[in-house]
Amino acid sequence: MAAKVFIDGEAGTTGLQIHQRLKDRRDIELVSIDPARRKEPAARHELLNRADLVILCLPDEAAREAVRLIESNSVRVIDASTAHRTERGWTYGFPEMSKTQRAAIAGSRRVTNPGCYPTGFIALARPLVEEGLLPRDWPVTLNAVSGYSGGGRRMIAEFEDASAPTYTRVPYRIYGLSLAHKHVPEMQCHAGLAHRPLFAPAVGRYAQGMIVELPLQLKALPAAPGLRDLHAALARAYAGEAFVEVASLEEAASLKTLDPEGLNGTNRMRLYVFGSDEAGQARLVAVLDNLGKGASGAAVQNLNLMLGLPEASGLAERLAP
Repeated sequence: MAAKVFIDGEAGTTGLQIHQRLKDRRDIELVSIDPARRKEPAARHELLNRADLVILCLPDEAAREAVRLIESNSVRVIDASTAHRTERGWTYGFPEMSKTQRAAIAGSRRVTNPGCYPTGFIALARPLVEEGLLPRDWPVTLNAVSGYSGGGRRMIAEFEDASAPTYTRVPYRIYGLSLAHKHVPEMQCHAGLAHRPLFAPAVGRYAQGMIVELPLQLKALPAAPGLRDLHAALARAYAGEAFVEVASLEEAASLKTLDPEGLNGTNRMRLYVFGSDEAGQARLVAVLDNLGKGASGAAVQNLNLMLGLPEASGLAERLAP
């Protein structure tokens, strides 16, 4: 019998993409609230407790409330919000993060989907920390740019709806100027850092796709690693992975630029090591779709693991825009 899956918040940006990835599958059964009962709290409570797996695509406090409403011990949960990403009792849903994480996700009842920026940052930083190339107490800085879909409906309206009072024509803008971005705690926690990284995010005038960058002064690091050392650590960490790829140093050296939209519609993430051994400087870069590997694709990958289904089910093809 196919597992019943309920997307709580399926009308939101992430929920819609998860629904699109799941709607034609025959190995699960998507369940939704009867339109005639959509405003009844009892109808939502019923589905939260009747489904085999619930995916929460809600604001943080609403996600916490939904978890409190789940009384059945058999219901498994994937939370796409920020609410539980560093909470005890929740498994971090980045299967490639370590050699044991995939099994931990498969055996968990409570999985928290990673944020889009942290997915790229942790992928770059954690292997270096674990191999001693990047000290845990190092003052780390990261820069990133995302498509405006990462800001949800309100930011989408700012860039797409000319009738909205907040509509803007700016091509690029920085934000998070108070250095209190909600993704920072999970970055620090799951990268294994002793201190908060300094995070400099930005949004561009395009819908989705992102670049996350970790710059390093190699000569200042205690291990004084070279580009090949950094690349080797990343290559070892993701050897054999289907969705996380490490570009060769030769490929990286041949590039003049990167397109943040290059992996849109996929669950893939591609990592690059740029820089100069002579200058002793490196730029480690992750490219991913903020709504793919950074959100809906990751949720589907976690769902597959939790339900014992082939991990790549529903993720092999590029999702149409």
